[in-house]
Amino acid sequence: MEQPKAQSGKVVTITAPAAEKIKEFMAEEDGNPQYLRIYVQGGGCSGLSYGMGFEKEAEEDDRVIEENGVKVLVDSMSIDHLNGANVDYIESLMGSGFKINNPNVTKSCSCGSSFSTE
Repeated sequence: MEQPKAQSGKVVTITAPAAEKIKEFMAEEDGNPQYLRIYVQGGGCSGLSYGMGFEKEAEEDDRVIEENGVKVLVDSMSIDHLNGANVDYIESLMGSGFKINNPNVTKSCSCGSSFSTE
């Protein structure tokens, strides 16, 4: 399968700290993944939730974004919900993890793991 070319037009941006952590996690994965997939799925108390996972290949309907040395896949169904989102990695006394700052969110639940858009 031919690899799609990375496209400009930032659907999702990846901060430098997030990119470093993604590269670290990818290096620990079996199977030599090439991409981080970020997607939106139905679920949670506000209707939608985020998902992330590693992939070896892009699908035909994926948008490929390359930033800070990380190749990110976003499927055609998730693009509208993620357009303009920023992925960061936060380390604090309360814990550490990825944080998605999404300008499309109109409502989110109190636990912060689900959201809705217009």
